[in-house]
Amino acid sequence: MPSRESVRVLVLVAPGQGAQKPGFLTPWLDLPGVADRLREWSDALELDLVHFGTKADAEEIRDTAVAQPMLVAAALVSADALLDGLDASRVVGSVAGHSVGELAAAALAGVVSPGDAMSLVRIRGRAMAEAAAVTETGMAAVLGGDSDTVTSHLEQLGLTPANINGGGQIVAAGTAGQLAELAADKPEGARVRPLQVAGAFHTVHMAPAVEALENAVRNVTVTDPVIPYVSNADGRSVTTGEEVVSRLVRQVANPVRWDLCMETFVAGCATTLIEMCPGGTLTGLAKRSMPGVRTLALKSPDDLEAARSLVAEHAAVAE
Repeated sequence: MPSRESVRVLVLVAPGQGAQKPGFLTPWLDLPGVADRLREWSDALELDLVHFGTKADAEEIRDTAVAQPMLVAAALVSADALLDGLDASRVVGSVAGHSVGELAAAALAGVVSPGDAMSLVRIRGRAMAEAAAVTETGMAAVLGGDSDTVTSHLEQLGLTPANINGGGQIVAAGTAGQLAELAADKPEGARVRPLQVAGAFHTVHMAPAVEALENAVRNVTVTDPVIPYVSNADGRSVTTGEEVVSRLVRQVANPVRWDLCMETFVAGCATTLIEMCPGGTLTGLAKRSMPGVRTLALKSPDDLEAARSLVAEHAAVAE
């Protein structure tokens, strides 16, 4: 296996729901073409991405049908600004996204077009919001404790370990009643923090959304990835577009294994990980689980200069 001393591998990742904050798109609108692109997508989706990304409050953007398209849009425009005309297939070693971020990663890998990614995320967000409205459900991060002990405790309470994120973080998902039990009866050595999401994502509660997305992808042109695409299902690098899309559909109702994604990055000799806007969550996990790998979160255009310097290092090696 090659070592980091002989190989330089850049990983681009896109965050999932819960990463959004009021006004987080505001500074990106100053970049050439971004406002026009967001308005074009807004018209196509009948969802005002500019309004929700600049003026809406935290409760408005907590809505799944709003948050998911905003996050994919933010990842795509920030990736475009970062790569700025470079051939991504020659510079980027692998891409991945956490939960809804997988749609942005699929577009970056060339599996689907950016426009199709936005159309799919609009359908995904609506369908998941509708599924979440059937029963009062939610998610909570369990921080610390032994992983096996935490997982066993959640299952005893009827909760699903919906995101196994590594770095001592497992996200529990289930009904409001089950989450209340967890708050009162925490796993040994762990803390519990409720998450600002509006449903039990990546559980059986999302089964109706799987069917909606399955129907939607039939109308999408799919090609094989030009950049290795690492899947949330099991951390494996997927080589065919059809398999990427099939996993994207199934993943709506199945747990996210971000811990396995990070293991794949490390095994592939990742030297740098850059998280697309609104960055922070995945770089935080990487710092705990990927020692020795440089990380950078794109939170605003102010971070682009440093990020482009890292990309340039990898571009120089690729030539």
